[in-house]
Amino acid sequence: MKPSPVEAAVLSQPTAQDLELSGFWTARGIGVIERQLETVRLASKTDAVADGTHIEALDTAGAWVLYKLLTRLRGGNVVVTVRGLRPRFAKLLDVVAQQIAAAAANPVPAPIPPATALERIGRGSEAVLSQTIALLAFIGKNAHALAGCVRHPERFRWRTVLYNVRSAGVDALPIVGLLSFMLGIVVAYQGADQLRQYGANIFVADLVGLSMLREFAPLITAIILAGRSGSAYAAQIGTMKVTEEIDAMRTLGIAPLEQLVLPKIIALLIVLPLLIVFADFLGVFGGMLMARAQLGVGFVEFGDRFVKAVSITAYMVGIGKAPVFAGIIAVVGCFQGFRTEGGADSVGRQTTRAVVQSIFLVILADALFSVAFSALDL
Repeated sequence: MKPSPVEAAVLSQPTAQDLELSGFWTARGIGVIERQLETVRLASKTDAVADGTHIEALDTAGAWVLYKLLTRLRGGNVVVTVRGLRPRFAKLLDVVAQQIAAAAANPVPAPIPPATALERIGRGSEAVLSQTIALLAFIGKNAHALAGCVRHPERFRWRTVLYNVRSAGVDALPIVGLLSFMLGIVVAYQGADQLRQYGANIFVADLVGLSMLREFAPLITAIILAGRSGSAYAAQIGTMKVTEEIDAMRTLGIAPLEQLVLPKIIALLIVLPLLIVFADFLGVFGGMLMARAQLGVGFVEFGDRFVKAVSITAYMVGIGKAPVFAGIIAVVGCFQGFRTEGGADSVGRQTTRAVVQSIFLVILADALFSVAFSALDL
């Protein structure tokens, strides 16, 4: 049977500078020893002995309490020598003393107070500014790489360009066509009630034609590609960055921008105008179906009014936005992919940023186009 713990005790000799330590100096045995330690006093500038012969057990809690006592006594100009401790107890006391000394030498830093609203605004502005500068530098590097490929056409990766044309263009036809068709139906359906009140059913061709060709078809197509292709670009390049494939390409003498970025930009510049034309056709077709169903406007009447209402200028305005939207989607997606650091969580984070920033910049560019075209009376 294990002996029952005996509470730790400190006995001081009334005529000598000696301390007798006894009992179980453990978490269970120290009991009220700390209150007893406060009454232990020794004359200053003297030598004293702490006899640990009768210590039955010692753990880290007891060693900490004992070290605290010795430190207090030594702070009063008393030279205290510990003797009689069992070897394993003496070693434990030394370890605790070393840990306390290390903690004192490297204190835990004070908690950082929460940032104020003004500080958060400043940090956010700084992050946006630094990312904008990095994006402009990335655009400059791509322009330099493109100039090098123009001087040496054999460096163009035409097979990669064709692959991206298929993945970003041909494979996107179903979703672009479906959403454009449904958008044309929605536009015609929402305008049907208002046009019917004024007997202006035929003007549904104006509504569908101008809205789809100038705004909705280019915008919805660019948003679809931003979510579909822009995210794929960021995820692909980000994964290659994490797995150090891009570093391996540089080691082999392959320029990552020429291999990974320029083919994507060229492919989107090719496919986005074609996708917008496809979206224009299906959007207007959906509006024609709804006009016939809700307003009784036949296909022939709709076509005649559509040709008169929609000029070639309105059609080219929508197509003219395509290169800008394509450049935004490809550049932002690849830029966020190259900024990936760490592991898989960083890939997901940069992919999300690529989609959000691409859509934001596309809508911003569309708003600027609207202001510019209005000023130019187009």
